[in-house]
Amino acid sequence: MKLLIIGLGQCGGRIADRFARLNKKARSMRGISIIADAFAVNTDVADLSGLRTIKSDYKHRILVGGQRTNGHGVGKVSELGAEIATEDNDKIIDAIRTTERFYETDAFMLIASASGGTGSGAIGVMTQHLKERYIGKPVYNIIVLPFQQEETTEARTIYNTAMCLKSAYLVADAIFLIDNQRYIKKNSPAENNIATINSRVVEPFYNLLCAGEETNKKYVGSKTLDAGDIIQTLAGWTVIGEGKSSIRRKMPLLGQARDFRDRMSETSKAAHAMDEALGELSLTCSPKNAGRALYLVTAPPSEMKMEVIQQLGDNLKAVAPDALTRSGDYPRQKGSLSVTMILSDISNTRKVTKYFTKAIDLISVMKSKRGLEYSGRKLEEAFSDIPVLL
Repeated sequence: MKLLIIGLGQCGGRIADRFARLNKKARSMRGISIIADAFAVNTDVADLSGLRTIKSDYKHRILVGGQRTNGHGVGKVSELGAEIATEDNDKIIDAIRTTERFYETDAFMLIASASGGTGSGAIGVMTQHLKERYIGKPVYNIIVLPFQQEETTEARTIYNTAMCLKSAYLVADAIFLIDNQRYIKKNSPAENNIATINSRVVEPFYNLLCAGEETNKKYVGSKTLDAGDIIQTLAGWTVIGEGKSSIRRKMPLLGQARDFRDRMSETSKAAHAMDEALGELSLTCSPKNAGRALYLVTAPPSEMKMEVIQQLGDNLKAVAPDALTRSGDYPRQKGSLSVTMILSDISNTRKVTKYFTKAIDLISVMKSKRGLEYSGRKLEEAFSDIPVLL
């Protein structure tokens, strides 16, 4: 699958930069291109200047709202970020048109932090404009949720996050939710933490995107997961994870059959990798709430046994019984077996519901301060009080 990446705001731009780096890795190590192009959009000049891999020309690092912000950002006011994206969306669309192999793009991937200003406000607006302009081409979002400390110290963080999630959900084909708190290391410097988190956000997409773009017949799986399979899987709230098991096997002597324990070890290592993928999902959720699921097994060709893939399918069915499941194999890497897992069309995500509930409570407090009556209502009824940034 080949994506066109657009990072919005500081967080989105940095993750887009990581995707651009991932594409360099795919080209140098596998001779495959998985990113048609990568762009960073921001209202802050300094944030755009700090990127490393995205091309530095004005068509790839796009400054918007320059006259309104003087290149210094929107100060976490996501409504202003949405206004600027609406005014300057043609500037972004024109830049996208410069992509040489745009026709090869299978889908758009827009990335932003939910709690900021520029990205939080712009992601829903740009998703809507892209869907209206490129009918039939999926538009996916990666939305990064705030750190716990941000939630507890800044009320604006909750408000922005709820508005961003609601707006994106109304227009995006699927939304990958990334919980920052799951990746944090308390004793690590902030800069190292952010770099590590961004890397871990992007890495699970590597084998998934490469599998369908593989051109060397030696590495084409017996059951290839292509763009069509991924597109049919992705819908609504979505999470992604990856698990790995190392493979170290002693070669049997000439004429000697392999020990039965080696065969059992293959299955157990694959099961361990799937368990780790489920444990490392980008957001804590119950697999039972997933309507769709996908898993990809990547391992050396000699380790790619059908019974291993079937066993993983049985394991996933046990934890996600209602999910429509797709699977595939990718005989590529050496020395390890990895499982890439996607759960999509998730019906109940506690984390998202919590943001909506807190935002509604915050709105009620704001209304009461203005002397407006606000009677207690159910969450579904009060949901309409959360503004939409479209």
